[in-house]
Amino acid sequence: MSWKKTDLERLKAASLTDRLRQARTPERYGKESAVVSRREQRRLDQAAGLVPFAVKLNAQLVKRLQEKAQAERRPLNETVAALLEKALG
Repeated sequence: MSWKKTDLERLKAASLTDRLRQARTPERYGKESAVVSRREQRRLDQAAGLVPFAVKLNAQLVKRLQEKAQAERRPLNETVAALLEKALG
């Protein structure tokens, strides 16, 4: 049976995709840079006393918050927490 060139290329791409999915994370990234699982991150947040708090805000306000966080070179969560602390006294 002869294969078309497009079929061969598709088969090669599928093979490569499977190998990439099954590959381990290279050791060069080190343990410190390893991605933390959601469960582990949740446990770390709870240990730090952090609680998820969802709020719906105006898009313009969110943009201003993001700009302020970027200008201060701080994560958005820290910026919002600092603003809330300041506002609440």
